[in-house]
Amino acid sequence: MERLTLVCLWLVSCCGMTSADRSEPLKVEEGTEVILPCSIRNNLESLLFDWKKDDKEVFMYEDGFHYNNGRGGQDPQFRGRVWHFQEELKHGNASIIIRNTKVSDSGNYTCVFPRLHPRETFHIQLAVDPILKDRTDENIPGAAPKPYVNTLDDNKDSSLLQCSVQRSSPKPRVEWWDDAGNVLPAQEPQITERDGLYDIILQTTVTKTGRYRCVATQEKIHHQIKSDEIDVFISEAGPQKGFSGRDVTIAVVITFLVTLLIVGVVLYVRRRNKNNQNRKQSPGEPSGGHLTSSA
Repeated sequence: MERLTLVCLWLVSCCGMTSADRSEPLKVEEGTEVILPCSIRNNLESLLFDWKKDDKEVFMYEDGFHYNNGRGGQDPQFRGRVWHFQEELKHGNASIIIRNTKVSDSGNYTCVFPRLHPRETFHIQLAVDPILKDRTDENIPGAAPKPYVNTLDDNKDSSLLQCSVQRSSPKPRVEWWDDAGNVLPAQEPQITERDGLYDIILQTTVTKTGRYRCVATQEKIHHQIKSDEIDVFISEAGPQKGFSGRDVTIAVVITFLVTLLIVGVVLYVRRRNKNNQNRKQSPGEPSGGHLTSSA
């Protein structure tokens, strides 16, 4: 996609045209990257061009000196995330790429060539669509903290898990997930509200060994946060089941083989004892022992 954009920009510059203002905004998903196109007929290697978002400095290039090689003045919002296409400057390509886009990147951008006569300015609107993700680092008021999970009751065939989410607004949707991301059936949540902030407790009973986690989702602020995983081991899931036909077949085969082995061992021992007894007796000698003659 990036190469296709660059080829289009190169064709535009080769045809003696300049990039025009966009009537439709560029739309991208949060966390991806976007190319803001801008090009003119001139070789830009020794010229100046400046990208701004409202009054914020996004990227400035002047005769090889720019924000990524020592030039100061770039707004902290864009620091380390904006790059230009050095090899394309000779073709008049002043486009920039913004990586790891944020919702706050949405807005109006200008690409300015202040030293050209007449001065050239191009306008681009960027719209970054938000996704559900952990926004703890963004310090959003009311964003749910990491859910606290614990085990209330353990027995041989089930485990009762509890999740607690505190001081959140707007009210989050709280769910228990298994390790495959499936939502588990749960009891009615216990919800309390104080000063516009919600405390929620959600319990679920699981009957299978596995890993589980609690998830709090606030759609309005695009915030979703997950608890640490909790491991559950069920030693006996449900009542004892009878043997299957396959199990019976295996048991019969094993019993038969063990029986053959025992019979073989007994026959071998008997035969060895008999041979030992025969070797102790010499040929023609009575079994009662030697007779002595009297004078």
